[in-house]
Amino acid sequence: MYTSKEMQVVAVTNRSLCHRPFPEQLEMVCQTHPAFIILREKDLPAQEYEKLAAQVLELCHSYEVPCVLHTYPDAARALGCTSIHLPLPLLREYAHELNDFTQIGSSVHSVEDAMEAERLGATYVTAGHVYVTDCKKGLAPRGLDFLRNVCKSVSIPVYAIGGIQLDADTHTIAPDQAAEIASCGAKGGCIMSGMMQFTP
Repeated sequence: MYTSKEMQVVAVTNRSLCHRPFPEQLEMVCQTHPAFIILREKDLPAQEYEKLAAQVLELCHSYEVPCVLHTYPDAARALGCTSIHLPLPLLREYAHELNDFTQIGSSVHSVEDAMEAERLGATYVTAGHVYVTDCKKGLAPRGLDFLRNVCKSVSIPVYAIGGIQLDADTHTIAPDQAAEIASCGAKGGCIMSGMMQFTP
């Protein structure tokens, strides 16, 4: 069990949420030193994603912040990145060919998803959405019981996602939420909107 003070922050990107140029916002995110950054921009075609990823990896490297690429294993390979995050359907598709990756994440929405992701080789999962979030308008959150059950069902780290708030002063997870997700057994939380929109 992790304590609220041990909660890791994972920054998840979405350039469409930024109020300033994406590279500028990402540099500010790097300066907060999250546990890692997931470059999520999955709307981009593979070639454009790889081009953006090359720039982001360079920026992250300069701040010694690990970067996990998303959706495109071939782009990650081409750039020498051994960390990939895949939605569960893509993890199913690529599971047999991910031996060269040292970090494999997957997005899960049920206990069954989490157990399957672990069986397929995931080294961590993001589980959500846990709290109300504008990113999932009209959808009720799955809540803390869901998160607790996911954490109990797998032996790999679980990161809560969905409605996780950034503490503007400390650039960590808001204290109340940190305590709640820690009590469920999560290793940390993923923050998208807060990371894409905060100002120093």
